[in-house]
Amino acid sequence: ETEPLSSKKDVSDCSKGDDCKENGLLVRNPKSALRLVEDGNKVHPSQGDKGEAAQISNGYSGVQSSVPCNGEQQLMELEDRETWSKKIDFLLSVIGYAVDLGNVWRFPYICYQNGGGAFLIPYTIMAIFGGIPLFYMELALGQYHRNGCISIWRKICPIFKGIGFAICIIDLYVASYYNTIMAWAFYYLISSFTAELPWTSCTNPWNTGNCTNYFSKDNVSWSLHSTSPAEEFYTRQVLQVHRSDGLDDLGGISWQLTLCLLLIFTIVYFSIWKGVKTSGKVVWVTATFPYIILFILLVRGATLPGAWRGVLYYLKPDWQKLLATEVWVDAAAQIFFSLGPGFGVLLAYASYNKFHNNCYQDALVTSTVNCLTSFVSGFVIFTVLGYMAEMRNEDVSEVAKDTGPSLLFITYAEAIANMPASTFFAIIFFLMLLTLGLDSTFAGLEGVITGVLDEFPHVWGKRRELFVLGLTIVCFLGSLATLTFGGAYVVKLFEEYATGPAVLTVVFLEAVAVSWFYGITQFCNDVKEMLGSAPGWYWRVCWVAISPLFLLFVTCSFLSSPPELRLFDYDYPYWTTVVGYCIGTSSIIFIPIYMVYRLVVTPGTLKERILKSITPETATEIPFGDIRMNAV
Repeated sequence: ETEPLSSKKDVSDCSKGDDCKENGLLVRNPKSALRLVEDGNKVHPSQGDKGEAAQISNGYSGVQSSVPCNGEQQLMELEDRETWSKKIDFLLSVIGYAVDLGNVWRFPYICYQNGGGAFLIPYTIMAIFGGIPLFYMELALGQYHRNGCISIWRKICPIFKGIGFAICIIDLYVASYYNTIMAWAFYYLISSFTAELPWTSCTNPWNTGNCTNYFSKDNVSWSLHSTSPAEEFYTRQVLQVHRSDGLDDLGGISWQLTLCLLLIFTIVYFSIWKGVKTSGKVVWVTATFPYIILFILLVRGATLPGAWRGVLYYLKPDWQKLLATEVWVDAAAQIFFSLGPGFGVLLAYASYNKFHNNCYQDALVTSTVNCLTSFVSGFVIFTVLGYMAEMRNEDVSEVAKDTGPSLLFITYAEAIANMPASTFFAIIFFLMLLTLGLDSTFAGLEGVITGVLDEFPHVWGKRRELFVLGLTIVCFLGSLATLTFGGAYVVKLFEEYATGPAVLTVVFLEAVAVSWFYGITQFCNDVKEMLGSAPGWYWRVCWVAISPLFLLFVTCSFLSSPPELRLFDYDYPYWTTVVGYCIGTSSIIFIPIYMVYRLVVTPGTLKERILKSITPETATEIPFGDIRMNAV
């Protein structure tokens, strides 16, 4: 066994044939191979004289080294954990993860709903004191400990290991509905390859007598029961919700959407099956392409008649709104879900960084890019809504009633269909939605993959491709309920309940575990080892007090007033709220279950069990020249 670093025996004081220590790593005589094992930091001699590399749980391997004990010792070589090919691969992956479909539809809607330009004040405050500190904390944790969301807790506070399992369940729930939205976009993309877009006329088989095309050259009157061609294409052709009576009767499965989703998961599999070396190259397209399209659509929108009306409606401040509590809650929730801590993705991505990478700078750059993207997306959306209002001769508030995906698939799609070169703009718009969603899916699944592979390296360490295949199949099968005729109702239910309060709870406990149990001083020392300077008082205060209170505030606000769900003409019955909370609880229940399990299996008195359960089990290996030392 290894001797502790505090041993009184001098490092250089060893006789021939004895075991020697150098830089905290045990070195045996030339006739013994070394097999490093993370559990307990023990070194076991392998049989035979030949060196044999042995994988350990955090991605390193021990290799035999013929090291004489006469003072002329050679440095032990350790196979390093897989890292990003280039720094830009990491940055694009994090930006691609943080910038998703919600930046395009959720932020613009929440902004104009909560006071327009005035909303930017609470949004910025919540970003500075809540979102960005949590974002930075996860990047630093992942980069220092170099582990996924499950095994990292052995090095921080073992009793909170259930957080890692909860994160994996949440990620699976997200994958079960988020990719279905991309399947809708893919259906639109395929339908766009026509001279005349199918949602421009009322002469299609799926149209009803209420279909009214106010863009036609004929004089038409818009009544209370009128529906646009774009709305009927979305609800009756893509979703086919008219064939479902609600959540208690979802109807059959749409084979068209099933094929679209199958193709999406195929793309996802071959993008992430080899690890960050492949996904880091794919994001060069999926993370940059949306910005090119957003710029094209922004220029096009700005040249449309009535665009100024939409921009004015988007940014006109309503200062009275700042006195309403729900505005601050919406600001906190928006910045939190936009940056995306709590899904295990930032931990996973940062764990593949080089140890001395400047994650502080990365956190500031990526979070700023994310927030600015949300803001610019508002101009892209509202210039078009102003154009729609001009064409309908209505107020912008009447046009902007659609929320969520409907804002993209009905309102924006209809505006595109009535522009010159509509086919071109439709193709690039829905291609943009696909790329926005794809890199977020890459990230969510990588959070699960890294977490499981780091926790069970001897089972899945050399079978990554097989595990990723099984995971994508499970996610595809879990999405079948969302591919039914009533699948849009399931998507809405999962979006509101399966992830929201659960992720907030997970990150709250994560912040508490790191700041109060692991210790803010120890965490800041870890950051200092990586970056050369410790975080200042602002970051410490945010991590210890402000960020946890920020999360507690949003969580309590959500639980005190759960959203009343309504989609199209369907009002969700009361029992769906109960089902929603059960789905959300099914993930975070792993946290108290593991705590109880941990205390039961740990030997000793109750006090000893608690102390052992909150004390890090294993040391983190940190670079020291050409070798890695154990940080104790």
